[in-house]
Amino acid sequence: MTKSIHVVGAVIYNNKGDILCARRSEDMSLPGYWEFPGGKIETGETPQTALVREIKEELHCEIAVGQFVEDTTYIYDSFTVRLVTYFAEIINGTPVAFEHSELKWVPFNELHSLEWAPADIPAVERVIQQCTKEFMSN
Repeated sequence: MTKSIHVVGAVIYNNKGDILCARRSEDMSLPGYWEFPGGKIETGETPQTALVREIKEELHCEIAVGQFVEDTTYIYDSFTVRLVTYFAEIINGTPVAFEHSELKWVPFNELHSLEWAPADIPAVERVIQQCTKEFMSN
């Protein structure tokens, strides 16, 4: 039986409609792939509190967690990951890549230009769908 990991990811957006994307470093599993920043949910934490903590640890900024985006389970070769994603907004600080090799603000309609970690792809699709709907209604 493969190891199962429950993680949470932040779809952080700015006032221009760009999304913060993080490239996994050489020290991480799946190096070079892009993902939504976040991390493991600790025992006793809700996904939202885990997300606030992880973003503070990983990017050194504070976020406000918004609406739910996607809940995906993906089976990799050596582990299974359940990734729950939420929209989020930075309320304090500027994101800095401490664990990732790169951070990049990408317009939502260009998210497909990055090579995403497989578990993040359903959330990417949902974000493009949601943002397109939002953009069209304005």
